[in-house]
Amino acid sequence: MSFLEYRVKYAPTGFRKVLYLNWPLVVLIVAVASVGFLMLYSIAGGNLDLWARPQMERFGAGMVLMFIVAMIPIWFWRSMSGLAYLVALVLLLFVEFFGDVGMGAQRWIDLGFIRLQPSEMMKFTLVMLLAAYYDWLDPKRVSQPLYVLIPVLMIVAPTVLVLLQPNLGTALMLLLAGATVMFVAGVSLWYFAGVLSLGIGTIAGVFLTRGTPWQFLHDYQYRRIDTFLDPGADPLGAGYNIIQAKIALGSGGWGGKGFMQGTQSRLNFLPEKHTDFIFTTLAEEFGFVGAFSLLVLYALIIGFCLVAAWQNRDRFSALLIIGVVANFFFYIAVNLSMVMGMAPVVGVPLPLLSYGGSAMMVLLVGFGLVQSAHVHRPR
Repeated sequence: MSFLEYRVKYAPTGFRKVLYLNWPLVVLIVAVASVGFLMLYSIAGGNLDLWARPQMERFGAGMVLMFIVAMIPIWFWRSMSGLAYLVALVLLLFVEFFGDVGMGAQRWIDLGFIRLQPSEMMKFTLVMLLAAYYDWLDPKRVSQPLYVLIPVLMIVAPTVLVLLQPNLGTALMLLLAGATVMFVAGVSLWYFAGVLSLGIGTIAGVFLTRGTPWQFLHDYQYRRIDTFLDPGADPLGAGYNIIQAKIALGSGGWGGKGFMQGTQSRLNFLPEKHTDFIFTTLAEEFGFVGAFSLLVLYALIIGFCLVAAWQNRDRFSALLIIGVVANFFFYIAVNLSMVMGMAPVVGVPLPLLSYGGSAMMVLLVGFGLVQSAHVHRPR
């Protein structure tokens, strides 16, 4: 009996699928999202309809999608991985020519009821395709140059399109998530050493080419680097956001100022307080205890996903789970590094907390894939 036949024959059916869901993971996702609803309510000054209610509605729709995706056998998603990647790539091309412009970037497709950001879709369709590729590939060929080049092209193509929007944060996450799947699949460390050397050379090139016609980054991206290195140089301009974020983080102290008592957010000192900088509001109102508690919830979600990957004997499922949780981790790491002044501001939302539609919906679909892999794993 082949492994696929084994999976099909012994796969749970009907109501048993619901019982096999990773329910602790569901509870943790709801808990983190609930913290987000609470903070959006507080930031809006007790107005439920401004941000909290739309976020709740999107979360509810996303949870429905998550359960639907979870009920569909994982081998179906394996067969759809190539098509899903191709659709996301075509949408990225569409955005390049016809996308909506917002805050100086062309990243969205306006569908009326929601502004779709194809780069968010690509984060998960990319790891789907990489997982399917390494599931198909003979493990003995994983580190052969030709078979390393193929996934590299899969990663580079959407990364270039996302950089053109421009969207440095998402491009960085595509590279990191793709590299994580390649690493776990067993690609030789020598390749990663080469990429690291290339990365160091690229960073040097970023600074050396500044001010030339062929500079690597846009002017606004260079200003973000300047702000990261010395936010006090322009405290009322480019450095304003990060300075106010640090004030909010520090003023919360051990226990915080109390729910709806954060002065930085309530008095509008903190820009983007409901999106990229929502963590600073949480830290101001609930202090170190509240911020650390959120990080514990995030760590538990990551832990349950990693256990699910470790327990799964299906190579595609295990790699897919690793890819999804890598995306989730890099969301958190990049956002927190950004708002704490440890990295330049690149516009990455905090997962399940920041206000927005595309990122949350696509992330919940990603968790639906994790659940599908868990429900339909060989037992």
